Formats: sequence, C-alpha cells, structure tokens
Amino acid sequence: MKDTAKHQGLRNQLVSTLEQKGITDKSVLAAIKKIPRHLFLNSSFEDYAYQDKAFPIGAGQTISQPYTVAFQSQLLEVKKEHKILEIGTGSGYQTAVLCTMGAKVFSVERQNELFKQTSILFPKLGIRPKHLSFGDGYKGLPSYAPFDSIIVTAGAPFIPQPLMAQLKIGGRLVIPLGEEVQIMTLLIRKNETQFEKHEFGEFRFVPLLEDRN
Repeated sequence: MKDTAKHQGLRNQLVSTLEQKGITDKSVLAAIKKIPRHLFLNSSFEDYAYQDKAFPIGAGQTISQPYTVAFQSQLLEVKKEHKILEIGTGSGYQTAVLCTMGAKVFSVERQNELFKQTSILFPKLGIRPKHLSFGDGYKGLPSYAPFDSIIVTAGAPFIPQPLMAQLKIGGRLVIPLGEEVQIMTLLIRKNETQFEKHEFGEFRFVPLLEDRN
C-alpha cells in the first residue's frame, strides 16, 4: 500500500490534464490530487494509473477514466455532509472521491467479488463510506432515502423509477443513459412529480445490470 512522491507528481499532472479538459470544481480536483488511484487497480496497471484512461478491475467491470469520475462528481455539486447514493461501487475510486469531498456515501455493488474487495480496501486507506451494500442498484436503498444526490456509474437503458423516488426535492441524479454509447444525463428534482433534465454529451460505460449475480 505504498504512495510515493512519484505517485503524487503523477497525480498533480493528472489534475492539470483535468483542468485543461474543463473540470473547474476545486473540491473535485483536490480529491483527485489526494487519492492514490494506483491502489484501486491491479498492480500490473500501476504504471498507467494516472493516465486519463479506464482500466479493467475484474468481474467484467472497469474503473472509469478520471475525467469521467471528475465530470460526474462536478455535476453532483457536492456539499459537505451531503447524503449521496452511489449505484455501482466498482473499484471504489469514485466512492473515495466523494468521501474525500466530505459527502456521506451510501454505495451499492452487485458484483460480490468487487464488493468484497472494496470492503477490505477502504479501511486500509482510511476511507469511510456510511454504508456499503451488495445488491441490485436498480432498487436503490429505500431504507436510507431520501438522498441529496444519486450517481450511477454504469450505463443504463432507462432511469430506474426507484432512484427517482429516492431523490430529495432539489436533489441531483447523474446517470449515463443509453445502450452502446451513453449520454451523460442530469435530472434535478423540482417537486414531487417534476424533474428538469440536462444532457452533457457522449460517454462510454459498462452496462448497469439488474438483479444480483
């Protein structure tokens, strides 16, 4: 679990790259500067960990490219103590970014292998999500709702109704929508029945799978 001056230098370079690509949220950039992304990857990828690329992490899943993590995090407009529901813990890197930004993160993962890995990794890194669970992300976590914001880290063919229901009024839901290529979509809940929708161009994600494996 080593994090060296060289790793920090590579993180500083990554943050510069993200700023050049249009990431402006200072707390997002500070979190990415701080978190040792190489520890969330298979050690064979360690030398590439600070490139702006996605990598395989096991169970047919990937760790999203840092730009995507930063972009989604920026759309959430995270404030300290915000309750955030994350659908798809994956490697845990996005979870770590949100925790480092001061959010209370409730995360759901449907791949048991990844759920076990992050459950072991987070304590070693001093990252403390409020709740990690193994289950079906389409259902959300109704017992902990409502949430200030919800982030989905896998491509979804549609917006799951339970997630919309678990969002606070004024809350933000960030989800990549589509089959092959996804459109990054932001929903802002205006009242009980109305949502305002914004779209932010194409991204590529692994699919959001229903039911646990």
